[in-house]
Amino acid sequence: MSAPFRIALFGGTFDPIHEGHLEIAEKAHTALSLDQVLFLPCRQSPHKKSGPLASDKDRLQMIKLATHELDWASVSDFELQLPLPSYTWQTVEALKPTLPPKAQLFLLIGLDQWQSLPRWTHPEKLAAALELIVVGRDGEPGSRLGYRSHFLPGNHPASASEIRKDLAENKRPHWLPRKVFNFISKKDLYKSDP
Repeated sequence: MSAPFRIALFGGTFDPIHEGHLEIAEKAHTALSLDQVLFLPCRQSPHKKSGPLASDKDRLQMIKLATHELDWASVSDFELQLPLPSYTWQTVEALKPTLPPKAQLFLLIGLDQWQSLPRWTHPEKLAAALELIVVGRDGEPGSRLGYRSHFLPGNHPASASEIRKDLAENKRPHWLPRKVFNFISKKDLYKSDP
């Protein structure tokens, strides 16, 4: 009997994707012996007041460029097709039929998201559907009754808002994969206010 396919869902605006995102995904892939990390850019987080600066199409393309050589990474526009706002529990329920049968599901999130999880819409449905991989800088988060969770330390300094600020000021930002930077430069993205 073969082991179930282990897949982590990694959602976010990825505006733009940067080396911090890739490091988190790589750590999760290695530490939990994942078969796949599925990058799922969202149209707009229900926890943010405004949407991404780059278009859905451009953000999707940047993720594809950044993950092209990672055989364990894949990219989906699934959440971009859903009506707003995008709630994680709805994405998971809708996505499940498209995944390998009996796949073991994980959700890759940051420590800040773990701490705010009780305020999410229907977190209990997430707890029932998958395990959480929590990546954080400041110590191990406390366990939470009813959740299956794994903690991975992470302290990459990349910040999408700082990257956008540098790009708006015509500075070469740190922590952008070369192909992503070239794409941004060619498309002249992030030249407005960050």
